[in-house]
Amino acid sequence: MKISFAKPQLPSEGALVVGVLEGKGLTGSAKAIDDLAAGGIARAVAAAKFTGKKDQTLTILAPADSGLGRVVLVGLGKAESIDSQAAQSFGGTGLAAVLTSGDPNLAIACDDIPGLKMSPESFAAQAAFGARLRGYRFGKYFTKEKKDDKPSIKKVTVLTAASGAKAAFAPMDALADGVFLTRDVVSEPANVIHPESLADECRKLSALGVEVEVLGEKQMRKLGMGALLGVGQGSDRESQLVVMRWQGAKDATAAPLALIGKGVCFDSGGISIKPAGGMEEMKWDMAGAGAVIGAMKALAGRKAKANVVGIVGLVENMPSGTAQRPGDVVTSMSGQTIEVINTDAEGRLVLCDALWYAKERFKPAAMIDLATLTGAIIIALGNEYAGLFASQDKLAERITAAGGKVGEPVWRLPLGDAYDKQLKSDIADMKNVGGREGGSITAAQFLKRFVADTPWAHIDIAGTAWTKKDSATCPKGASAFGVRLLDQLVADHYEDK
Repeated sequence: MKISFAKPQLPSEGALVVGVLEGKGLTGSAKAIDDLAAGGIARAVAAAKFTGKKDQTLTILAPADSGLGRVVLVGLGKAESIDSQAAQSFGGTGLAAVLTSGDPNLAIACDDIPGLKMSPESFAAQAAFGARLRGYRFGKYFTKEKKDDKPSIKKVTVLTAASGAKAAFAPMDALADGVFLTRDVVSEPANVIHPESLADECRKLSALGVEVEVLGEKQMRKLGMGALLGVGQGSDRESQLVVMRWQGAKDATAAPLALIGKGVCFDSGGISIKPAGGMEEMKWDMAGAGAVIGAMKALAGRKAKANVVGIVGLVENMPSGTAQRPGDVVTSMSGQTIEVINTDAEGRLVLCDALWYAKERFKPAAMIDLATLTGAIIIALGNEYAGLFASQDKLAERITAAGGKVGEPVWRLPLGDAYDKQLKSDIADMKNVGGREGGSITAAQFLKRFVADTPWAHIDIAGTAWTKKDSATCPKGASAFGVRLLDQLVADHYEDK
């Protein structure tokens, strides 16, 4: 789907999306169309009780002599409440209303919005960004799809008099590329995306200037990564550790921000096997790694002036004659020993070695890991917030603020000695699980043992990595939660100013 920008004028074909402020009636392009229709648009608005509430929509056949196919009115809400997320929602909601309409072209009018607090350039760019995000579709495996079910929109034109809108959209376009990469790899089935093929996807980032290094099992064994390797030992697929470095800061020696992702490309549970119902969803147990990979693409794509290293541990957790058993003891890269009580608590075993490796090799300014780590976080927070755990208040505050700006909210949960004591083992330095209570917290406490004094945060995205319903900027499926948050965090606190 191609997105372009043009000066405001009524298009002569396709569909037109216009915004309507709550309680303010028709203005701008909506008023111009209404004039052509001799007041017919206003009458339709009244009949449908359309008031302009945020994301409210009304689709109307365009006047015959306009050349347009249809006009979509999208509620903007109150002018004073319109922010970047509302502008994205406007663009995405408008696109969704006509995506399979049969119209190939869509114009989004971003002109004449009285009382708008954000700049016209920013509003238009954010509306374009929202449309691009909502236009994502993972349809590569459909072979007998009906024409009416296929998206018809090929071109979106954003109508605005703001000359800087196109330039403002450019970094958002690069961010969308990163979001789409994450959605793609998380959506793929496990017979397509596995440790080796996901490592290959990472290698493609070298075209953007990312330095990519892939460690195989022999190298990881030499480094002592017994925790990570134990998870993948039941699979025929070789485990991988991928290091992606973006050196965008003026000072190439400045300590980087380290992003670490859990990449369990399929999680059967291992010997502690999961129930059959819903196990197919475990193809997206690598969504944390997917978010890190997508964030690295976004940062490189927009030439972020920051040093960032992305590290993803890629494994398959499978049951077999060589699989790790409950009761096994493994030695992590840190030298700490772990009694494996439950082989389905495998993500933390992958992350602990990746975290220690990041800390030891790169001496980062901070480390943030993302993982679909626990079902317990879904019980606690549902599918609305990701769980946040942090060793430092300042880092937690920064992440929370970044998530709020981009619509990827996090909720901080506690850490403490009482939870940590649940990990005590009778034969090793620790168990890989605590009790049933506070399962997300004890998982975070486990990870905390592998970060030492480095500022660290853990984001549990088990409830937010996949969505089962459409939203204004994300169709159901892989959400790429974390990509926009990380990009915003880097922009706010880790880039040269």
